[in-house]
Amino acid sequence: MTLLSIADLVVEHRSPGQPPVRAVAGAGLTVAAGEVVGLVGESGCGKSTLARAVCGLHAVAGGSITFDGRPVTPLGLRRRALTGIQMVFQDPYASLNPRRRAGDQIADGLRVGAGRATPANGLRVGAGRATPADGLRVGGDRATPADLLERVGLPRSFAHRHPHELSGGQRQRVAIARALAARPRLLIGDEPISALDASAQSQVATLMRDLAVDSGAGLLFISHDLSVVRLIADRIAVMYLGRIVEVGETASVWDAPRHPYTQALLRAIPHPDGLGTLPAELPGDVPDPADPPPGCRFHPRCPQAMDVCRVREPDFGPAACWLHAPSDVREHSAKV
Repeated sequence: MTLLSIADLVVEHRSPGQPPVRAVAGAGLTVAAGEVVGLVGESGCGKSTLARAVCGLHAVAGGSITFDGRPVTPLGLRRRALTGIQMVFQDPYASLNPRRRAGDQIADGLRVGAGRATPANGLRVGAGRATPADGLRVGGDRATPADLLERVGLPRSFAHRHPHELSGGQRQRVAIARALAARPRLLIGDEPISALDASAQSQVATLMRDLAVDSGAGLLFISHDLSVVRLIADRIAVMYLGRIVEVGETASVWDAPRHPYTQALLRAIPHPDGLGTLPAELPGDVPDPADPPPGCRFHPRCPQAMDVCRVREPDFGPAACWLHAPSDVREHSAKV
């Protein structure tokens, strides 16, 4: 069942006296219940802006976002309709209140999620694996913040600690516990591991996947690290300058990438071969999103660019590249 559907999404940033910047320029994506979708791309490609629009934190200039069959609209002070979507932000120290204990902040999520449990998003704590349940419970009792901390691999005593008393990885686990406490149907990780050291990155990423899938929720995991996304995602979507340029099953995208940008990202991943081989550098710079190039947005940096790439933007999938255009589309483009 499709849980999140994004179609032709346009999100703009506006500043007085400046032209609008289209951070997201016609992107489309879906996430099903129980599915993990990895959204990858260079910094500044619009990944976080797309995630914030899904959460109702950014107004939409065009296109549509549908969550659980209902359109997503910008959040207001009195709206709580989007509590079924929870986000884990990049910097846990900024997203957690430094004046409040970890347990108190998780308790906020429990209060928000009270009465929202459904067979699709219930979570049973203490059994080692989440199961459909009428609420978040331990045995026959309702869960406590300490139960949630235990579920994300932290001692129960951490409920009494403030964020400054925790390490970066521990703070991020508290943020995950707080998000799960609201019993979301969709969990979004907005670069949740980029601020962590290498030893904690894969642990936190795997934890998010296991907890989301076990509870029946969908997970949209945003990262610029394809090697981590490969470990946890069912599908990968590649974003460049506000558009999704390739999407497919993780194994297919990793083993046989179709878009030249995806190929370049994979070549840029370091491989410890013992020979000191450096990863290939992606040539050129990301264009200004306020003044994107005509045609395919990647063509100024693409070694395989053709004439049609410079004048017409490919709008087909699963790889938006003229090298893989359907035969009828390619023939029509050659005549234009």
